[in-house]
Amino acid sequence: MIGIGTPPEQTSCSRAGCRTAATWRLDWRNPRIHAAGRVKTWLACDEHVDYLREFLAARDFPLTVEPLAADPLAADPLTVEAPAVARRPEAGAE
Repeated sequence: MIGIGTPPEQTSCSRAGCRTAATWRLDWRNPRIHAAGRVKTWLACDEHVDYLREFLAARDFPLTVEPLAADPLAADPLTVEAPAVARRPEAGAE
């Protein structure tokens, strides 16, 4: 069971019946029922990535396929590093 806010211990392929470790990420949406900001994610092993991509493409669903990042935060487009803070020179220092 996956807890809220915790990554799964193992990621497996989304193809029915496959429990192989996933190496690909397919982000897609059904434009007939999902708003532009609503994206679903399927995971795929090397054997099934083409099958799942073709399944979604045949339905004209917008999709992207990328390698699955080992570090989930590395692939998160919302993760932003804090900007460097400029220090003011101390008074009298030149």
